[in-house]
Amino acid sequence: MKMDRVVVVGASLAGLRAAETLRNEGFGGQVVVVGAEQHRPYDRPPLSKKVLAGEWEPERIYLRQPDSFDELDVEWRLGVAAAGLDLDGGILHLADGTDILFDGCIIATGAVCRQLAEQSRHAHVHELRTLDDSMRLRAELSGGDHHAVVIGAGFIGLEVAATAKQLGNRVTVLEGAPAPLIRGLGPEMGAAIGAMHAERGVDIRCGVQVEGLHEDGVLLAGGELIESDLVVVGIGVVPATAWLDDSGLEIRDGIVCDATLNARSIDGGVRRGVYAAGDVLRWPNHLFDEEMRVEHWTNAAEQGAAAARNLLAVSCGNEPEPYAPVPFFWSDQFDIRVQFLGCSSPEDDVHVAAGSVDDGKFLALYRTGDKLHGALGVNSPRWVMKMRGSLAAGASWADAIAVAENFE
Repeated sequence: MKMDRVVVVGASLAGLRAAETLRNEGFGGQVVVVGAEQHRPYDRPPLSKKVLAGEWEPERIYLRQPDSFDELDVEWRLGVAAAGLDLDGGILHLADGTDILFDGCIIATGAVCRQLAEQSRHAHVHELRTLDDSMRLRAELSGGDHHAVVIGAGFIGLEVAATAKQLGNRVTVLEGAPAPLIRGLGPEMGAAIGAMHAERGVDIRCGVQVEGLHEDGVLLAGGELIESDLVVVGIGVVPATAWLDDSGLEIRDGIVCDATLNARSIDGGVRRGVYAAGDVLRWPNHLFDEEMRVEHWTNAAEQGAAAARNLLAVSCGNEPEPYAPVPFFWSDQFDIRVQFLGCSSPEDDVHVAAGSVDDGKFLALYRTGDKLHGALGVNSPRWVMKMRGSLAAGASWADAIAVAENFE
């Protein structure tokens, strides 16, 4: 398979790491990076924290210095979204009506925010996914003394709530589930993080259903109106795959890929020369024997590089390598650092193996059957990172507990 031009669709972290890896591995052909935003690749985690708080300006979060972007010898097509993909012809269609021919393709278009009905009609209703989103919200939160209502107690919702509170605003968080962070941490640990927010002055209301948005705030099922100056909707994201509807790729809550990140077609086979990375795909992680879609920073960086390496390997007639990492993410909320390694599911048993929830510093282990499934550290970075080896080795529950018992 001869490759003269690779197109990377998506100019965020995963796309940048893919482009960098193509060059670092010696690819001498043309690399074109297409991005819907006007900005060159930037770091998203600070958007809900340092940038939103006004402590950092946008220039600080770009992932490379301006001159080092030029050193990559990449053609940047920014401010124009992908509109379609002709795999048989090797053509990427762009929203401005132009086309890009390619021999290899890495899709890294990420995800877009879920929205409430009629959300776009309300001037003071925000979402947080992009740098522009963060700057718009920052302008409204600055100065404090506002009432901000956050819909959704996931990681983004709680990070925004913490930042807004630290800026001197009154903050109410509305969550339909029985506790915050259930999807990521489960009900017991999610409730523990929620209690820490409550101790710091955030009003968290779980088990409430939002009926709709109102010009004066948020209307709950049952008729109660929560008045507010501004609203932030943080109800999760969906993979940015609408532009692929007629591509022939299999889409199921993301692009379906094999273990090497090679995209699958609707006929069940893989599409040679088409790989994906980041929030936009799901793939079978053989280390955990489960299919997953991961929306976090570390995965985007590592997966972008892995997709590029495997695309190059196949083009040279070599075998691609399965991508089987231990997933990892972190979240900073107030003075609370949350770190998670591995996976969690609603069926997991959770055990606090070191420290104490009451003290705000602890390690919780997640058990599936007789195996370690995940590890949560709250204000305990050394403890949680020491569990990476156990997860990578597929440690038994008994062995994982034995490791944790030595932590002080």
